[in-house]
Amino acid sequence: MLPLIFDTWTQFLLTCGILVIAQLVYVLFGFGSGLIAVGALALVFPDIRDVVVLLLLVNLPAEVWVTWKTRSEVRWRPIAILGIGIGIGIPVGAIILRNSEPDFILTVLGVFLMLVGLIFLRLPAAGKYSPPVWAAPPTGLISGLLTGLFGTGGPPLIIWYHLSAPNKAAFRSNLMTIFLLMTFVRVPSYAVAGMITPKHLLSMVVVMPAVFIGAWIGNRLHLDVSEIWFRRLVSALLVVLGLVQII
Repeated sequence: MLPLIFDTWTQFLLTCGILVIAQLVYVLFGFGSGLIAVGALALVFPDIRDVVVLLLLVNLPAEVWVTWKTRSEVRWRPIAILGIGIGIGIPVGAIILRNSEPDFILTVLGVFLMLVGLIFLRLPAAGKYSPPVWAAPPTGLISGLLTGLFGTGGPPLIIWYHLSAPNKAAFRSNLMTIFLLMTFVRVPSYAVAGMITPKHLLSMVVVMPAVFIGAWIGNRLHLDVSEIWFRRLVSALLVVLGLVQII
């Protein structure tokens, strides 16, 4: 048999179903893949590290595609400033993940998502506020730590671009560009830590059809949803994800 992270056909099929939904949401909104998949797949796999590594690998095609297609919306100066903190936080988060207890990590993740979801509902309208420059490195650091730990470093960045992005296209484009840059940092960080193995790479290959199906559906929905409904759905998604993870 091939060396995969899946022990049974049921585990494999559940993973594919979860990844279809996660990629649909990721390409639709520009975030949410990790928030959905880490919490759901943690119920399927005994080791959260397998989940985090698999998600890292399967997200790469969507990140490259969306970043290239919407590159005119990308604003590189804020990304560069945020990147200072992200570059420091990701390796530290990966080290903590390698040496921490999964139960503790999941508990922290659940509490964090719930708080972010509640805060996000009270934020001002999208594109109405520009966060100060000094806040960018700390925001990036927190995001990097969460990315290294859970593969879900989006919430601080989601709040940042929810406040400042003028429309849904800019919101999605800038987030996906940052996540792509994060992936370029995370892959060598995880590889050095010994967390990316041949079985993870082969497992990525066998679930890619599910990933592509979800991404295609998500892009079609993104083109059709209005700006107002996009913002409402983003807020609702964070709250629901936080509640599900707590439960």
